[in-house]
Amino acid sequence: MNKLLNVSSSPHTRSDVTTRNLMLDVVIAMIPTSLYGVWQFGVSALLVLIVTVLSCVLSEYIYEKVLHKPITIGDMSAVVTGLILGLNMPPTIPLWIPALGGVFAIIVVKQLYGGLGQNFMNPALAARCFLLISFANKMSSFTLDGVSGATPLALMKSGTVMGPNEISAMFIGRIPGTIGEVSTIALLIGAAYLLYKKVISIRIPGAYIITFAIFVFIFGGMDLNKVLAHLCGGGLIFGAFFMATDYVTSPITPMGQIVFGVLLGVLTGLFRLFGGSAEGVSYAIIISNLFVPLIERFTLPAAFGKEGKKA
Repeated sequence: MNKLLNVSSSPHTRSDVTTRNLMLDVVIAMIPTSLYGVWQFGVSALLVLIVTVLSCVLSEYIYEKVLHKPITIGDMSAVVTGLILGLNMPPTIPLWIPALGGVFAIIVVKQLYGGLGQNFMNPALAARCFLLISFANKMSSFTLDGVSGATPLALMKSGTVMGPNEISAMFIGRIPGTIGEVSTIALLIGAAYLLYKKVISIRIPGAYIITFAIFVFIFGGMDLNKVLAHLCGGGLIFGAFFMATDYVTSPITPMGQIVFGVLLGVLTGLFRLFGGSAEGVSYAIIISNLFVPLIERFTLPAAFGKEGKKA
């Protein structure tokens, strides 16, 4: 009798990993860049982060309460959306704008499509692009030490050459920009945590960064300093590790993830070098999100013994 097989319904593989655990790890990974942003930009940056998180959580709670749906704020996905959105905001922006962005991210992009797991693009990035289109001046106004100034990417767009000192400042974070994108080293600390906890794999960010670096090197004059400046400036590192790796809006197949990363790198390079804006990470990610079903269609392996390649 001991040799009899135990027949049970699927799924057969179980894990202690939950949505809440994964989201909590993402929040922990964003703490270094959040703390640095608040330290550099002050109380205004802290208020922006608080407002976006509260806006997202309250929007999800009220929407589900009114429509008599199960309350899902406990899974912390709304907290992650709010924190990512807040880190993509200028530190001195009027607080009603990031609050509106939180409502848009949760209600329009996430809940109207069925909630977590059903949205076809990253809610935080979709909200940021919505705000960039609607309030372009306020979304592109940056300060450092109380003085307004252009970001390094905007300066490079106008022809400024970045040397080792400027690149060093960009790596550390002594530059104007959004709250969470200025310090490359703080972002890499968080990225290392996500990789260590196996929340994400290196495939998407690795393919993204390598493709982008090659693109800028070839089409940007074969200048290594320019490549380093583009890697350390703007939201590339933040987008590569924290937004492009979103489970819902990125491919599930290993090959698909590499293709996705390559597409991100090419689009970001096109936008930055040849587009009208100095940045391009947000638009590259949400456009690539639209191609995920197609990427998975051509990279999903055939089931064993079915529709295999004919001799």
